[in-house]
Amino acid sequence: MSRQKPIRKAVFPVAGLGTRFLPATKAIPKEMLPVIDRPLIQYAVDEAREAGIEQLIFVTGRGKTAIVEHFDMAFELETTMKERDKALKVLEPTRIQPGNLVAVRQQVPLGLGHAVWCARAIVGDEPFAIFLPDELMIGEPGCMKQMVEAYEQVGGNIISVLEVPEDEVSSYGVIAPGKREGALTEVKGLVEKPKRAEAPSNLIISGRYILQPEVMRVLESQEKGAGGEIQLTDAMAQMIGQQPFHAVTFAGRRFDCGSKTGFIEATLALALERPDLADDVRAIARRLLAE
Repeated sequence: MSRQKPIRKAVFPVAGLGTRFLPATKAIPKEMLPVIDRPLIQYAVDEAREAGIEQLIFVTGRGKTAIVEHFDMAFELETTMKERDKALKVLEPTRIQPGNLVAVRQQVPLGLGHAVWCARAIVGDEPFAIFLPDELMIGEPGCMKQMVEAYEQVGGNIISVLEVPEDEVSSYGVIAPGKREGALTEVKGLVEKPKRAEAPSNLIISGRYILQPEVMRVLESQEKGAGGEIQLTDAMAQMIGQQPFHAVTFAGRRFDCGSKTGFIEATLALALERPDLADDVRAIARRLLAE
């Protein structure tokens, strides 16, 4: 039986403006853009639920109410669907138990670390997960479930990493690795966007975290870092050596849905895995490539 405190809460920083996707994101949150027939945020929430997480904490900004409404009951829609004998099963992923969804406002855009800090009162004195919905993680089991299983073994702080070609490391945060055992690697340090020749590894941080509540106190007193923002990476770096810190190499695929090409790649890849879409999508792709 695990001796670790369970991971019951997850923070979803969703206050960003989504400027890369303008004008689509002028009135619609980026996290509500669909990958096939589910918004991006739904994939992250499904991953959290699979990992046993109970309470979802959305750190929002202005114009983000659609995210919360997506997980609310749509009385008129459901009534109409019932009257027309349409199955409500399609809406089941959007149902959240009362009290298990909390929204807090990040009033000033001061970076990821600040967004996480805004959830401090809800997180309380518990370890918690962080999901960056831009990074769509597809695996069986899901990325967070893999991380929770590792956390139950070693405790402390856990981050998800992926191996990338060495010529790509300068675009990401990279870990300085210690002892490695299977998918689990001890983290000795963190380096943000290092030059290729100076990178301590090719293991990049990939948008999923399990952190101890002490990180909130670090963020409380942390000065602004790169870009004039409060950086989560800086806070984690301070905790290394103070608490156990490990990385889990994710056994699955990552799609960078913060970029247009990554979003398109995710849509195509997932469509090609669906029996109801694969043949038609493959035929469309062949036709377009032949033109």
